[in-house]
Amino acid sequence: MDTDMDTPKGVIAGHRPASRALATEAVHAGRDDLARQGLHAPPIDLSTTYPSYDSRGEAARIDAFAETGAELDGPPVYARLGNPTVARFETALARLEGTESAVAFASGMAALSAVLLVRASMGLRHVVAVRPLYGCSDHLLTAGLLGSEVTWTDPAGIADALRPDTGLVMVESPANPTLAEVDLRAVAHACGSVPLLADNTFATPVLQRPAEQGARLVLHSATKYLGGHGDVMAGVVACDEEFAGKLRQVRFATGGVLHPLAGYLLLRGLSTLPVRVRAASETAAELVRRLAADPRVARVHYPRIGGAMVAFEVHGEPHEVIANVRLITPAVSLGSVDTLIQHPASISHRIVDADDRRDAGVSDRLLRMSVGLEDVEDLWADLDQALAPVRTGAREAMTSA
Repeated sequence: MDTDMDTPKGVIAGHRPASRALATEAVHAGRDDLARQGLHAPPIDLSTTYPSYDSRGEAARIDAFAETGAELDGPPVYARLGNPTVARFETALARLEGTESAVAFASGMAALSAVLLVRASMGLRHVVAVRPLYGCSDHLLTAGLLGSEVTWTDPAGIADALRPDTGLVMVESPANPTLAEVDLRAVAHACGSVPLLADNTFATPVLQRPAEQGARLVLHSATKYLGGHGDVMAGVVACDEEFAGKLRQVRFATGGVLHPLAGYLLLRGLSTLPVRVRAASETAAELVRRLAADPRVARVHYPRIGGAMVAFEVHGEPHEVIANVRLITPAVSLGSVDTLIQHPASISHRIVDADDRRDAGVSDRLLRMSVGLEDVEDLWADLDQALAPVRTGAREAMTSA
């Protein structure tokens, strides 16, 4: 159990110290107090409730939380209000993204839902969004399940799409699954006073920090690269402390809390995040080069900022590639140490209307691959044999942003 409850809140928030590089922060953020406690590995606090003999004091603290959503001073009260192990991960992620605070949730969709509920509670139910987004994000907005209304537009149309009741502008860059990029700084300028939410799941803070380009909210499906090993589900929003307080209030009311063990695994995952992302990105860039030169491949999508995600369209039947991989795992999700491949039109973006999907560049021949840490030659050998049944056609291979 974490015996020093004040320290995580003392190190949470604030921009990354200029003297500490990202790789150093990844290892030390959220752990700065451990040596003073005589510890090396972060402790895991699994308590759901905590003893308190001062009920008047507890009442005052809960009143303060109800007013601002600020983290509680002193020891925890109940796991839905906060957990010291999860707070360590929030501390570290905020430092890596360069924001004041971060609030963790049970999944990426729970995190996005909390953002929408915060804005809806203020009467700001309208969302302006740019496709493509992750399929379930698209569905949540389109279906209006939380009472929101969405206007889909391209980046150039954001300013014209804003209304008095617009509460949020949402983009994903690089986008899932086409890896299309937007100019975050230009988009943030077009938003005016409306908060920009940038999904940074694919890039991670290793490749870009949207808050430095004007985004007020930075969303991660922490299930992916932040965890990095395919064994934890979580979401997190990095933001300023004012918005973080509102998110904590929604989390408390709705119960979308992150389990402490997941928080522990995420903090451990962050320590190797820069090494994993850079190594996988180097392999991905080489696979992009080979795929772009292969006559069985019609087009390769790879973002300018790099990364470990690759998308490519084949001339023949994409389902044959999925069926024939042996080393690469045919599965949804991404960001793990092993390489995954999936067919977005069948799985991750199946829930999006087919015409909307195609208009956003998600063709029926598109495959999305999350490159892991295997040797590049072994990965290429598997891709080569998996592509063998694919019909060749007029070569149109190209690399696009």
